[in-house]
Amino acid sequence: MDGYTHNQLKHKSFEEIQKAFDKQMQWINAFKPMDSEVVGDGSKKRTREELDEESVKRQKLEDDAKKAELKDCLEIVPDENKAINIEPLATKSPIVNWKTHTLGEEMSYYQIMRADGSCKMYKVFSTMLSDFDRKDLVDLYNLVMTRFGSPSPTGYDLFLWGDLKMLFEPNEEDDIWKNQEGYTLIEWKYFDSCGVHSLLMDTVYIHMLVERKYPLTQTTLSRMLNGKLQVDYECDTAYELLRFIKMQLKK
Repeated sequence: MDGYTHNQLKHKSFEEIQKAFDKQMQWINAFKPMDSEVVGDGSKKRTREELDEESVKRQKLEDDAKKAELKDCLEIVPDENKAINIEPLATKSPIVNWKTHTLGEEMSYYQIMRADGSCKMYKVFSTMLSDFDRKDLVDLYNLVMTRFGSPSPTGYDLFLWGDLKMLFEPNEEDDIWKNQEGYTLIEWKYFDSCGVHSLLMDTVYIHMLVERKYPLTQTTLSRMLNGKLQVDYECDTAYELLRFIKMQLKK
């Protein structure tokens, strides 16, 4: 205690020992761990919590700046005719079957049937994307691939089979990827409900999952960014998609 040995303490009075003890406790109480305070500019001290808060603010400013840059590649086109789907995924009835109806050369459509007995008609696969979530896509893909393994289907079913194969099983040897630079890019659109973005190139659609890399050329990637990504409303996933495309363009 304050440098005293055991023998020295024996010759000290109680008052002297108590004063030495009090002095040592004052030093202990005055001590503060280094991680609780950090010396800042001048004599000002800032707590770690304050520094962490400043770091979060700086990161938000950087993110906002990056988002503002990406916004130049985004075009918001509200779909006034689109009904907002507020049905929770947990209660949504799964897709259990589909039928293809061909009434004439220009009169073909797909009938999508759900487990609760409801159904809806779609002219082409691209029109399903506004209504579907990711589980709907997976369910329909499994149904179509189970029915048409090998050989591939014919007639109007061939289009649905081809769109789903391109989405879930992209093959860079397919003609559509080999010839992509020969097409004119008409539209690049993102469907937030199912996490799919689509290219309309002349009369050909290319559908892609947002989190997956596809065999797009540097020329096509550049055209996509220059043409802008169309969305119904501003959302974080659209910005993530733009970052993803920009990263591929830099490679």
